[in-house]
Amino acid sequence: MSRVCELTGKKAMVGNNVSHAMNRTKRKFDANLIKKRFFIPEEDRWVTLKISTAALKTINKKGITAVLKEAKAKGFIK
Repeated sequence: MSRVCELTGKKAMVGNNVSHAMNRTKRKFDANLIKKRFFIPEEDRWVTLKISTAALKTINKKGITAVLKEAKAKGFIK
């Protein structure tokens, strides 16, 4: 499975390793993802999501139901 946040859509970026001699080689910046379980009281069930740590901070601020509603509106969740 790809390393993409299920709520925000964040994924890996591409950049360069730059040596002291300014030689550049390609590298990948992976998203900081974690696997986390959330309880959704409206549906009375647990959901496991692979999310970025930035999305986890947003969930702590707004709540899981509000963030899931926004993700469905943006098309990240069916």
